[in-house]
Amino acid sequence: MTALLITVDTELSALLQQRGLSLDENLRRSIHAETGGRACGIGWQMDVLDRHKLTGVFFLDPLPALVHGAAFLTPIVGEIVGRGHEVQLHIHTEWLAWARDSPVEGRQGRNIGDFSLGDQVTLLGLAKDYLEQAGAPPITAFRAGNFGANDDTLRALAAVGIDWDSSVNPAYLGGDCRISADHGQIGAKRIHGVAELPVSGIIDRPGGFRPAQICAMSADEMRAGLRHAVRNGHDAFVVVTHSFEMLSRDRARPNGAVIRRFEQLCREAAGLPGVRGMGFRDLSPALADAPERPLDRVPPSRWRTGMRMAAQALATWRYEHRLIPA
Repeated sequence: MTALLITVDTELSALLQQRGLSLDENLRRSIHAETGGRACGIGWQMDVLDRHKLTGVFFLDPLPALVHGAAFLTPIVGEIVGRGHEVQLHIHTEWLAWARDSPVEGRQGRNIGDFSLGDQVTLLGLAKDYLEQAGAPPITAFRAGNFGANDDTLRALAAVGIDWDSSVNPAYLGGDCRISADHGQIGAKRIHGVAELPVSGIIDRPGGFRPAQICAMSADEMRAGLRHAVRNGHDAFVVVTHSFEMLSRDRARPNGAVIRRFEQLCREAAGLPGVRGMGFRDLSPALADAPERPLDRVPPSRWRTGMRMAAQALATWRYEHRLIPA
């Protein structure tokens, strides 16, 4: 069986905070994705997952608690856990700019990987405690905001007792992601004491990589990637989305194209033999210690890539520029 991990980076917007929006408004736009009388954030995502008997992994960023207090986390954690989905740890260190009492003596950075090993241990330990005190089961997995981790992040995760990391996105390697991982890594591999499971993807052009992100990959590309993983015996296929990703970039209206992609992925996974929706708690970290097997990604297809580019252009015209009613 190939484990399908549908992961949702669940976060308040630092940009909306910078613009002076209230916590309630930020929650409404960023976590619940409410607009025009419709919500298509984490509640809607769980509705779709539940309908198809799939598990969602919600990587939740608790660092805004340094600004707004930790009470806002409890209902979010309660909703996710109460519906049988997973809460795991996410961090956007941009929030340290507004911290009332900095845990790292006022030091700031855009990404967790911008900090020393000692500071990363402090931040990860504090963030883990916030989630567990809000009612989450023991945290076992992490993803860095902006995929902005480095090797010290993995060492820090091992120090605070977190088994899994999913901060490697090959599209970000050499940029924000500075983990010493190979661009071609597909399965789990132990790095600095932590089981690293990268975001999945396909080859969309010679030498290229397209991550399995709902807003980045067409339904056909996602289907091809998932079916290839099953056919070739991959242990896992990791998909990424965000709590607000079903909205237009200005978060003013639902993006029907992205909504349909999420629904199509869940429908495909539910009907595909050899796939099982899982969370990180369903995976054994021993997968990272198994002998490496030669694995590959879906090869490029000019047809798939061209169709996705055309569909993206149409969706941008329709949902981003408000030329046609949604």
